[in-house]
Amino acid sequence: MSTTLVSPEIEAPRETTGGGGDSTEPGSGGGGDSGGGRERRYASYETMAWVLMIPVTMLFMGLTSAMIVRKGVSDDWVPIEVPRILYFNTILLLASSLTLEFARRALKPAAADALKMWLALTSLIGMIFLAGQALAWRRLASEGIFLASNPSGSFFYVLTATHGAHLLGGITALFYLTVRVFRVEFNSRRESALRAAAVYWHFMDGLWIYLLFLLTYWR
Repeated sequence: MSTTLVSPEIEAPRETTGGGGDSTEPGSGGGGDSGGGRERRYASYETMAWVLMIPVTMLFMGLTSAMIVRKGVSDDWVPIEVPRILYFNTILLLASSLTLEFARRALKPAAADALKMWLALTSLIGMIFLAGQALAWRRLASEGIFLASNPSGSFFYVLTATHGAHLLGGITALFYLTVRVFRVEFNSRRESALRAAAVYWHFMDGLWIYLLFLLTYWR
């Protein structure tokens, strides 16, 4: 008798809750389970950013090893003077990490204008950084130092150009997100993409600090 009375009260909510959770789309507001599923789904963007950093790290470690070995066995290694503009570029890149962090913390409806400003500013600073790198290459070229001039100059061009190419990928992602913000098309998926872009950007910032140290003290 007790089983007959209790069973309907337990089983009915299970069927209703399960059906609501399964039928709710990731982008809709209903269903308690869909919110957690959406967060787990979009967290994969950050995981992808961390995974991407593994081959990038291995690439630069390989270039570092090649540079050290080449310098050790070379009799034609002529150290080059690092252009001073690189130090200014470093300050710019550090500032861009700060502005991107401000953008990440503005991920809420009440701070939409701040999000637009910080994202656009970060993208702009990134472009200025690349322009500064191009000026550094022009400075070396004006001194007669080219890609094939000597091993030291070759590694300078290869390391800075490779870093610049990877940073350009981050700038492209930020520019895309900035456009979406200004079009009021910023949803949970793109919020997660911004967090992933921030992880990657900070990584590229730290990588540049490492490269500057390498090019300054191991040249």
